[in-house]
Amino acid sequence: MIADNFELDKEIPLWTVDPKGKSIAQTFIFVDFKQAFEFMTLCAQYAEEIDHHPDWSNSWNKVTVELSTHSAGGLTALDIQLAKAMDAFAFQVKKD
Repeated sequence: MIADNFELDKEIPLWTVDPKGKSIAQTFIFVDFKQAFEFMTLCAQYAEEIDHHPDWSNSWNKVTVELSTHSAGGLTALDIQLAKAMDAFAFQVKKD
């Protein structure tokens, strides 16, 4: 299992690992749609830079994200990298 190579509870403690260890997920909650959209914009730009794209959905102030590297059949370092960046973007958006 690819997830075994990572210390997910230490590296990305706010993320939930699926029971099979093939994906991680988190729901980000913001004060309004504008903050949620700003977060998604930052994430989308970064995802393009690293060529690794999330499965996600948005409903007003919530953004639900699932990360997995489909070509690898599970989690890779890119998923962890994107998760860490998303956590940082959420913090940045919420403090502005």
